[in-house]
Amino acid sequence: MNITRENKDALNAVVKIDIVADDYQAKVDQLLTDYRKKADVPGFRKGHVPMGMIKKQYGKSIMIDEVNKLLQESLNKFITEEKIDILGNPLPRVQDDFNWDADKFSFEFELGLVPEFDVDLKSKKKVTEYKIIATKELLEEEVKNIQTRYGKMSPLEEVTKEANVTGTFVNEEKEINKKGTFLVSDLEGKKNEKKVVGAKVGDVIELETKKLFKDDHKLQAILGVAHEEIHDLDIKVTLTVEDITKTEPADLDQELFDKLFPDGSVKTASELKDKIKEDAEKQFAQQGDQQLLNAVTEHLVENTKFDLPAEFLQKWLATAGEKPLSPEEAKAEFEKSEKGLRYQLIEGKVMKDNDIKLDYAELVDYAKGFIRTQMAQFGNMNPEEKELDDIAGRILQNQEEAQKLQSQLISQKLLAFYKENMSFKSKELSYEDFIKEVYK
Repeated sequence: MNITRENKDALNAVVKIDIVADDYQAKVDQLLTDYRKKADVPGFRKGHVPMGMIKKQYGKSIMIDEVNKLLQESLNKFITEEKIDILGNPLPRVQDDFNWDADKFSFEFELGLVPEFDVDLKSKKKVTEYKIIATKELLEEEVKNIQTRYGKMSPLEEVTKEANVTGTFVNEEKEINKKGTFLVSDLEGKKNEKKVVGAKVGDVIELETKKLFKDDHKLQAILGVAHEEIHDLDIKVTLTVEDITKTEPADLDQELFDKLFPDGSVKTASELKDKIKEDAEKQFAQQGDQQLLNAVTEHLVENTKFDLPAEFLQKWLATAGEKPLSPEEAKAEFEKSEKGLRYQLIEGKVMKDNDIKLDYAELVDYAKGFIRTQMAQFGNMNPEEKELDDIAGRILQNQEEAQKLQSQLISQKLLAFYKENMSFKSKELSYEDFIKEVYK
């Protein structure tokens, strides 16, 4: 057997494999002998069928199978030993004059090569790192929400501006018949408020859905309408009032603080706000980190220039799936996936050049941390180590779950690396302004 490689250019190569009978004949003969021992042919005792008959019936198919096995093994071994970094899988070249009755065979495979490039982490163009702060207004609002959640409900005879209203919303054309509760203060505008204030149990009120609530998501939750429909929903609904209550906010006293923090760590309203601020900004930091990783990804893809073997990849995509693609479909698929492929290559380069690795023990520890957090949410604050090990082992046996956790852990490692090795523009802003700026 002879294997040679010819580089067509920096991104494309062809591997040629020449195979002669000596490379596969011994294995073919052995298999034919095994077939002869097991063959059950009328007129012959088992194991005594003439070899010529066995060769005539099975020889060619066995030879083709063995050549294909030898071909695949040799190609994979060559790529590994020569340390050839490829994209996709090798593509066999079609030979119109190929003949399985020839004395020797020549096969050619096209390879798409991973491009060589450098990743510049010291670019003059800086990525923005956001520090999201809990504003005074947010803290005041959250304190009010807590007081409302732990407050006492009392019935009202008629709707006031401070009332909670429960009733059934109906629109026959859209087949809406849904019970919901809302605060009068959630309503948008004086016109809607005027229609509701003063109503009593049993009253039927006609409302228009467009600009009914300050937040369309409130309308979606009440009516049960699909998310994509809610913003353009402009219909009339009737509201039959069924219950009217008012919430008396809970006092900011030790009784409330102990309900929220049984460990006694909060004794004043000021300490409560400090706790809320701490918890909120921890959550904001997680969102800020996710946004930073996304922004670095975009930055590196935009500013790391290299070519891809586009023609090869389109040919590979045309045959890689269960259903063959037309050239036009393969091109569209390549264009759709090109950005993700570029970042995969950049990510791999960053990890290889900076020795960022992930071993199984780290993945187990990460899985156990994830499980511990989940169990804490259900009140199990001190699970036994053996229990965590058992659950982590079961999760990591699921390939999909293991890959998901591995991806999350790699993202954490990369983010930590980027924070240490890149300089960012720092910007401090409220959560509301962060949402507006980042997600437009």
